Amino acid sequence: MSKKQSYYVQSDLIFLFILFVCVSLLSVYNAQQLEQYDGNNFVFKQIIWFAVGVCIVAAIQFLDLEQLYKASALIYGIGVLVLIALLVAPESIADRVNGAKSWFQFPGLSLQPAEFTKITTILFLAATISRHKTKHAVSSLKTDSLLLFKILLITAVPVFLILQQPDFGTSMVYLFIAGMLIILSGISWKIISGLILLISAIGAAALGFVVKFTDLAKELLGKQAYQVDRIMTWFEPSQPSNDASWHFDQAYMALGSGQLFGKGMDALQVSFPEAQTDFIFSVIGESFGFIGSALVIFLYFLLLYKLVTIGLNIHKHSPFGAYVCFGFLSLILVHAFQNIGMTLGIMPVTGIPLLLISYGGSSILSTMIGLGIVYRVAVEHSIQSDYLFK
Repeated sequence: MSKKQSYYVQSDLIFLFILFVCVSLLSVYNAQQLEQYDGNNFVFKQIIWFAVGVCIVAAIQFLDLEQLYKASALIYGIGVLVLIALLVAPESIADRVNGAKSWFQFPGLSLQPAEFTKITTILFLAATISRHKTKHAVSSLKTDSLLLFKILLITAVPVFLILQQPDFGTSMVYLFIAGMLIILSGISWKIISGLILLISAIGAAALGFVVKFTDLAKELLGKQAYQVDRIMTWFEPSQPSNDASWHFDQAYMALGSGQLFGKGMDALQVSFPEAQTDFIFSVIGESFGFIGSALVIFLYFLLLYKLVTIGLNIHKHSPFGAYVCFGFLSLILVHAFQNIGMTLGIMPVTGIPLLLISYGGSSILSTMIGLGIVYRVAVEHSIQSDYLFK
């Protein structure tokens, strides 16, 4: 292998990816053994999604960060246009599922645009922050306020469109990513503190309203009244049974029944909907117990640590690459925390998948696109490091 080829072999990222694939396939295989999935081969489809994802990662390596930086606005714009197209598309290709118009549905294929626009938004946010920091080398309250406005505006467009579907859970992921990048962009803590206080006050007021005036909140939300049930179940798991509490009870029972070492393969006993997607961590807990669950959490810790390392190392050479890493880190972090948290009962139930493990084409492909860009950042860091020491 030549030195040039060796730049493209990021062994630590490859090793982590292989581990995630193994965990995903084992977990999805166990999930599909439940009676309600009789005849469905989710594992085969998952292998196909991962294979396509690997091809995407390889294709991204033909681009460099400068090209991605220059094209970020165009890529973001395409993502926004796809979200608009989804809202106006006829029901023949974009039917409502569980009350939300979130998917393009073609024969044998369903795609959720909001998953992909997470990556396009991260790219444009990273480019915007990098460009702003270059233009305003010396920051002030005025320039920091301008940067904050840019970040919020870029994030608000896809969030508004996703709320029209409506998909509250996914829109919150965008806001978390924006929040993390606001903190990491170096904006003055005077501004950030004020923003945190404002958001906290609005959030507390909204939660207080839902808890105090539950029936009125359901009436105002209309078709999305189930969101109130999810919040109330989060606050009071022992409340009278509803769909949200039933999901939580079943997931919690599955997770706890695995005990220390789990029940092993082909031994699941607790059934619940979406076991292969939203509640895959419950399957892991029941199959592999506390030990297996802890190892999966540790695996995410290693990935997050690697993303932090790559971002910090590349920052001097390419701030854009660093902010891409931090944005992707935020995406992985919020999905892992929310998905595992709702299984443990510390977060409300939402349809947020466990990235790189949950079954799903849109989830896998969008995450692989993000991973491919991060991989490219790591490659460029290796190249720069080699030149530095020549």
